[in-house]
Amino acid sequence: MILSGDRAMLSKAITMRESSLPEHKLQSEKILKLLLKHTGNSIRIGITGIPGAGKSTFIDVFGSLLLEKFYKKVAVLAVDPSSQENHGSILGDKTRMEFLSRQKNAFIRPSPNKTILGGVNQHTRESMLFCEAAGYDVILIETVGVGQSESEVHTMVDFLMMLQIVGGGDDLQAIKRGVYEKIDLLLINKADQKNKIEAEIEKENFINNFALFPRRDSGWHPKAQTCSSIEKKGINEVWKTIMEFEKITRENNSFYKKRKAQNLIWFRHLVANNIQDFIINQSDLKIEIEGFQEQIKNEEINSIDASERITKTLRKIFKQL
Repeated sequence: MILSGDRAMLSKAITMRESSLPEHKLQSEKILKLLLKHTGNSIRIGITGIPGAGKSTFIDVFGSLLLEKFYKKVAVLAVDPSSQENHGSILGDKTRMEFLSRQKNAFIRPSPNKTILGGVNQHTRESMLFCEAAGYDVILIETVGVGQSESEVHTMVDFLMMLQIVGGGDDLQAIKRGVYEKIDLLLINKADQKNKIEAEIEKENFINNFALFPRRDSGWHPKAQTCSSIEKKGINEVWKTIMEFEKITRENNSFYKKRKAQNLIWFRHLVANNIQDFIINQSDLKIEIEGFQEQIKNEEINSIDASERITKTLRKIFKQL
Protein backbone atom coordinates (compact mmCIF):
# COMPACT_ATOMS: atom_id res chain seq x y z
CA MET A 1 0.00 0.00 0.00
CA ILE A 2 2.87 2.37 0.74
CA LEU A 3 4.38 1.69 -2.70
CA SER A 4 1.10 2.78 -4.28
CA GLY A 5 1.40 6.15 -2.52
CA ASP A 6 -1.34 5.60 0.06
CA ARG A 7 -0.82 8.56 2.45
CA ALA A 8 -2.82 6.97 5.28
CA MET A 9 -0.60 3.87 5.22
CA LEU A 10 2.50 6.04 4.96
CA SER A 11 1.44 7.99 8.06
CA LYS A 12 0.70 4.74 9.89
CA ALA A 13 4.14 3.32 9.05
CA ILE A 14 5.89 6.47 10.32
CA THR A 15 3.78 6.48 13.49
CA MET A 16 4.71 2.85 14.09
CA ARG A 17 8.40 3.67 13.62
CA GLU A 18 8.19 6.54 16.08
CA SER A 19 6.39 4.40 18.67
CA SER A 20 8.24 3.35 21.83
CA LEU A 21 6.51 -0.05 21.90
CA PRO A 22 8.93 -2.93 21.10
CA GLU A 23 6.35 -4.75 18.92
CA HIS A 24 5.84 -1.61 16.81
CA LYS A 25 9.58 -1.26 16.36
CA LEU A 26 9.87 -4.84 15.09
CA GLN A 27 6.92 -4.41 12.71
CA SER A 28 8.28 -1.16 11.30
CA GLU A 29 11.71 -2.72 10.76
CA LYS A 30 10.18 -5.58 8.77
CA ILE A 31 8.26 -3.13 6.59
CA LEU A 32 11.30 -0.89 6.10
CA LYS A 33 13.53 -3.80 5.06
CA LEU A 34 11.01 -4.76 2.39
CA LEU A 35 10.87 -1.18 1.12
CA LEU A 36 14.59 -0.36 1.11
CA LYS A 37 15.10 -1.39 -2.51
CA HIS A 38 12.47 1.19 -3.49
CA THR A 39 14.25 4.09 -1.76
CA GLY A 40 17.00 6.50 -2.74
CA ASN A 41 15.36 8.07 -5.78
CA SER A 42 14.55 11.47 -4.30
CA ILE A 43 16.54 14.62 -3.69
CA ARG A 44 16.81 15.10 0.06
CA ILE A 45 16.85 18.72 1.21
CA GLY A 46 17.38 19.97 4.75
CA ILE A 47 15.99 23.38 5.69
CA THR A 48 17.26 24.94 8.89
CA GLY A 49 17.24 28.35 10.51
CA ILE A 50 16.28 29.99 13.78
CA PRO A 51 12.60 30.18 14.81
CA GLY A 52 11.02 33.13 13.01
CA ALA A 53 13.18 32.81 9.91
CA GLY A 54 10.08 31.84 7.92
CA LYS A 55 10.92 28.19 7.23
CA SER A 56 7.33 26.91 7.12
CA THR A 57 6.11 29.75 4.89
CA PHE A 58 9.09 29.30 2.57
CA ILE A 59 8.43 25.54 2.34
CA ASP A 60 4.77 26.18 1.48
CA VAL A 61 5.77 28.51 -1.39
CA PHE A 62 8.77 26.45 -2.51
CA GLY A 63 6.79 23.19 -2.41
CA SER A 64 4.02 24.81 -4.41
CA LEU A 65 6.52 25.76 -7.11
CA LEU A 66 7.81 22.18 -7.27
CA LEU A 67 4.28 20.83 -7.58
CA GLU A 68 2.90 23.28 -10.12
CA LYS A 69 5.89 24.08 -12.32
CA PHE A 70 8.06 20.98 -12.09
CA TYR A 71 5.37 18.37 -11.38
CA LYS A 72 7.19 16.90 -8.39
CA LYS A 73 5.68 14.93 -5.53
CA VAL A 74 6.78 16.66 -2.34
CA ALA A 75 7.06 15.26 1.18
CA VAL A 76 7.72 17.53 4.15
CA LEU A 77 9.05 16.14 7.42
CA ALA A 78 8.69 18.97 9.92
CA VAL A 79 10.29 18.50 13.32
CA ASP A 80 8.84 20.46 16.24
CA PRO A 81 10.55 21.03 19.60
CA SER A 82 9.27 18.95 22.52
CA SER A 83 8.82 20.23 26.04
CA GLN A 84 11.58 19.29 28.47
CA GLU A 85 8.89 18.93 31.14
CA ASN A 86 6.15 16.78 29.57
CA HIS A 87 7.72 15.93 26.15
CA GLY A 88 4.64 17.35 24.43
CA SER A 89 4.85 19.19 21.12
CA ILE A 90 2.58 21.65 19.31
CA LEU A 91 3.09 20.12 15.81
CA GLY A 92 1.69 23.23 14.14
CA ASP A 93 3.67 23.24 10.89
CA LYS A 94 0.85 21.68 8.89
CA THR A 95 -1.42 24.64 9.64
CA ARG A 96 1.27 27.07 8.42
CA MET A 97 1.57 25.27 5.06
CA GLU A 98 -1.90 26.15 3.81
CA PHE A 99 -1.37 25.33 0.14
CA LEU A 100 0.68 22.14 0.46
CA SER A 101 -1.61 20.67 3.10
CA ARG A 102 -4.44 20.61 0.53
CA GLN A 103 -2.53 19.01 -2.35
CA LYS A 104 -2.82 15.32 -3.18
CA ASN A 105 0.81 15.17 -4.37
CA ALA A 106 2.13 16.64 -1.14
CA PHE A 107 2.61 14.89 2.18
CA ILE A 108 3.28 16.81 5.39
CA ARG A 109 4.33 14.98 8.52
CA PRO A 110 4.98 16.99 11.70
CA SER A 111 6.85 15.02 14.37
CA PRO A 112 8.17 15.88 17.85
CA ASN A 113 11.93 15.84 18.34
CA LYS A 114 11.38 14.32 21.83
CA THR A 115 14.09 16.66 23.19
CA ILE A 116 16.74 15.00 20.99
CA LEU A 117 19.51 17.36 19.88
CA GLY A 118 20.37 17.73 16.24
CA GLY A 119 17.29 19.55 15.02
CA VAL A 120 15.66 16.32 13.87
CA ASN A 121 13.65 13.42 15.25
CA GLN A 122 15.31 10.11 16.19
CA HIS A 123 13.51 8.44 13.28
CA THR A 124 13.57 11.25 10.70
CA ARG A 125 15.90 9.22 8.51
CA GLU A 126 13.53 6.23 8.43
CA SER A 127 10.54 8.52 7.82
CA MET A 128 12.39 9.90 4.81
CA LEU A 129 12.91 6.38 3.45
CA PHE A 130 9.22 5.57 3.86
CA CYS A 131 8.39 8.71 1.86
CA GLU A 132 10.82 7.74 -0.90
CA ALA A 133 9.22 4.30 -1.14
CA ALA A 134 5.83 6.02 -1.48
CA GLY A 135 7.11 7.79 -4.61
CA TYR A 136 7.95 11.29 -3.39
CA ASP A 137 10.53 13.02 -5.60
CA VAL A 138 11.59 15.75 -3.17
CA ILE A 139 11.91 15.28 0.58
CA LEU A 140 12.08 18.50 2.59
CA ILE A 141 13.21 18.18 6.20
CA GLU A 142 12.38 21.24 8.27
CA THR A 143 14.46 21.23 11.44
CA VAL A 144 13.58 22.50 14.90
CA GLY A 145 15.73 25.60 14.51
CA VAL A 146 17.51 25.63 17.83
CA GLY A 147 21.10 26.57 17.04
CA GLN A 148 24.40 24.77 16.50
CA SER A 149 23.00 21.27 17.00
CA GLU A 150 21.09 21.72 13.74
CA SER A 151 24.10 20.32 11.91
CA GLU A 152 22.87 16.77 12.61
CA VAL A 153 20.47 17.06 9.67
CA HIS A 154 23.55 17.30 7.45
CA THR A 155 24.12 13.57 8.02
CA MET A 156 20.89 12.59 6.24
CA VAL A 157 20.31 15.05 3.38
CA ASP A 158 21.92 15.73 0.02
CA PHE A 159 21.54 19.50 0.17
CA LEU A 160 21.34 21.75 3.24
CA MET A 161 20.08 25.30 3.16
CA MET A 162 19.81 27.76 6.00
CA LEU A 163 17.21 30.49 6.11
CA GLN A 164 18.23 33.73 7.74
CA ILE A 165 16.27 36.92 8.13
CA VAL A 166 17.62 40.32 7.17
CA GLY A 167 19.74 41.66 10.01
CA GLY A 168 20.48 38.17 11.30
CA GLY A 169 24.22 38.82 11.22
CA ASP A 170 26.90 38.32 8.62
CA ASP A 171 30.23 38.82 10.38
CA LEU A 172 33.08 36.32 10.57
CA GLN A 173 32.26 35.41 14.17
CA ALA A 174 28.83 34.21 13.08
CA ILE A 175 30.26 32.30 10.12
CA LYS A 176 32.42 30.19 12.47
CA ARG A 177 29.42 28.42 13.96
CA GLY A 178 29.28 24.75 12.98
CA VAL A 179 26.17 24.86 10.83
CA TYR A 180 27.61 27.52 8.49
CA GLU A 181 30.42 25.17 7.55
CA LYS A 182 27.96 22.51 6.45
CA ILE A 183 25.32 24.45 4.54
CA ASP A 184 25.21 24.47 0.74
CA LEU A 185 23.02 27.58 0.49
CA LEU A 186 22.52 30.55 2.79
CA LEU A 187 19.12 31.99 1.95
CA ILE A 188 18.29 35.46 3.25
CA ASN A 189 14.52 35.35 3.55
CA LYS A 190 12.02 38.18 3.89
CA ALA A 191 14.03 40.25 1.40
CA ASP A 192 11.02 42.37 0.52
CA GLN A 193 9.81 45.95 0.76
CA LYS A 194 12.31 48.09 2.69
CA ASN A 195 14.61 45.10 3.39
CA LYS A 196 15.70 44.52 -0.21
CA ILE A 197 18.82 46.69 -0.22
CA GLU A 198 20.03 45.44 3.16
CA ALA A 199 19.39 41.84 2.09
CA GLU A 200 21.57 42.30 -0.99
CA ILE A 201 24.37 43.77 1.13
CA GLU A 202 24.20 40.83 3.54
CA LYS A 203 24.21 38.39 0.65
CA GLU A 204 27.43 39.89 -0.72
CA ASN A 205 29.00 39.78 2.75
CA PHE A 206 28.20 36.09 3.05
CA ILE A 207 29.57 35.38 -0.42
CA ASN A 208 32.83 37.09 0.57
CA ASN A 209 32.99 35.14 3.84
CA PHE A 210 32.26 31.82 2.12
CA ALA A 211 35.18 32.54 -0.20
CA LEU A 212 37.47 32.09 2.84
CA PHE A 213 36.26 28.51 3.38
CA PRO A 214 38.46 25.66 2.10
CA ARG A 215 37.20 24.03 -1.08
CA ARG A 216 35.08 20.96 -0.46
CA ASP A 217 35.76 17.52 -1.92
CA SER A 218 32.31 17.66 -3.51
CA GLY A 219 33.43 20.48 -5.81
CA TRP A 220 30.56 22.61 -4.50
CA HIS A 221 31.13 25.96 -2.83
CA PRO A 222 28.34 27.35 -0.60
CA LYS A 223 26.23 30.08 -2.14
CA ALA A 224 24.22 32.97 -0.71
CA GLN A 225 20.93 34.17 -2.22
CA THR A 226 17.95 36.30 -1.27
CA CYS A 227 14.25 35.53 -1.51
CA SER A 228 10.84 36.71 -0.42
CA SER A 229 8.22 34.07 0.38
CA ILE A 230 5.54 36.77 0.56
CA GLU A 231 6.36 38.25 -2.85
CA LYS A 232 7.34 34.80 -4.22
CA LYS A 233 10.62 36.19 -5.54
CA GLY A 234 13.89 34.27 -5.68
CA ILE A 235 12.10 30.95 -5.12
CA ASN A 236 12.69 29.60 -8.62
CA GLU A 237 16.37 30.50 -8.28
CA VAL A 238 16.61 28.29 -5.18
CA TRP A 239 15.51 25.26 -7.18
CA LYS A 240 17.97 26.16 -9.96
CA THR A 241 20.77 26.20 -7.37
CA ILE A 242 19.73 22.79 -6.03
CA MET A 243 19.64 21.37 -9.56
CA GLU A 244 23.09 22.81 -10.24
CA PHE A 245 24.37 21.22 -7.02
CA GLU A 246 22.89 17.84 -7.94
CA LYS A 247 24.36 17.94 -11.45
CA ILE A 248 27.87 18.79 -10.22
CA THR A 249 27.93 16.28 -7.37
CA ARG A 250 26.45 13.44 -9.39
CA GLU A 251 28.94 13.98 -12.21
CA ASN A 252 31.95 13.89 -9.86
CA ASN A 253 30.43 11.02 -7.84
CA SER A 254 30.48 12.90 -4.52
CA PHE A 255 26.68 12.67 -4.36
CA TYR A 256 26.89 8.88 -4.05
CA LYS A 257 29.92 8.95 -1.76
CA LYS A 258 28.04 11.18 0.66
CA ARG A 259 25.04 8.85 0.72
CA LYS A 260 27.29 5.86 1.41
CA ALA A 261 28.90 7.75 4.29
CA GLN A 262 25.44 8.65 5.61
CA ASN A 263 24.44 4.97 5.55
CA LEU A 264 27.37 4.22 7.86
CA ILE A 265 26.20 6.97 10.23
CA TRP A 266 22.68 5.51 10.14
CA PHE A 267 24.12 2.07 10.99
CA ARG A 268 25.94 3.51 14.03
CA HIS A 269 22.78 5.26 15.18
CA LEU A 270 20.76 2.05 14.87
CA VAL A 271 23.36 0.10 16.83
CA ALA A 272 23.48 2.75 19.55
CA ASN A 273 19.67 2.83 19.78
CA ASN A 274 19.47 -0.98 19.94
CA ILE A 275 22.05 -1.09 22.72
CA GLN A 276 20.18 1.59 24.62
CA ASP A 277 16.86 -0.24 24.21
CA PHE A 278 18.45 -3.50 25.33
CA ILE A 279 19.89 -1.91 28.45
CA ILE A 280 16.69 -0.09 29.35
CA ASN A 281 14.67 -3.30 29.03
CA GLN A 282 16.79 -5.13 31.62
CA SER A 283 14.31 -5.16 34.52
CA ASP A 284 16.91 -5.46 37.30
CA LEU A 285 18.88 -2.57 35.84
CA LYS A 286 15.75 -0.42 35.51
CA ILE A 287 14.97 -0.95 39.19
CA GLU A 288 18.55 -0.12 40.15
CA ILE A 289 18.58 3.07 38.05
CA GLU A 290 15.28 4.22 39.55
CA GLY A 291 16.64 3.53 43.04
CA PHE A 292 19.79 5.56 42.39
CA GLN A 293 17.75 8.44 40.97
CA GLU A 294 15.79 8.60 44.20
CA GLN A 295 18.99 8.43 46.27
CA ILE A 296 20.55 11.25 44.23
CA LYS A 297 17.44 13.39 44.84
CA ASN A 298 17.77 12.72 48.56
CA GLU A 299 21.54 13.42 48.41
CA GLU A 300 22.28 9.91 49.70
CA ILE A 301 24.72 9.23 46.86
CA ASN A 302 26.52 11.37 44.29
CA SER A 303 26.05 11.01 40.54
CA ILE A 304 29.61 9.75 39.89
CA ASP A 305 29.38 6.87 42.39
CA ALA A 306 25.90 5.97 41.16
CA SER A 307 27.01 5.84 37.52
CA GLU A 308 30.05 3.70 38.42
CA ARG A 309 27.82 1.19 40.21
CA ILE A 310 25.51 1.04 37.19
CA THR A 311 28.55 0.34 35.02
CA LYS A 312 29.51 -2.59 37.28
CA THR A 313 25.99 -3.99 36.98
CA LEU A 314 26.18 -3.69 33.19
CA ARG A 315 29.44 -5.64 33.13
CA LYS A 316 27.82 -8.42 35.16
CA ILE A 317 24.83 -8.53 32.79
CA PHE A 318 27.04 -8.86 29.71
CA LYS A 319 29.19 -11.56 31.34
CA GLN A 320 26.06 -13.62 32.01
CA LEU A 321 24.90 -13.48 28.37
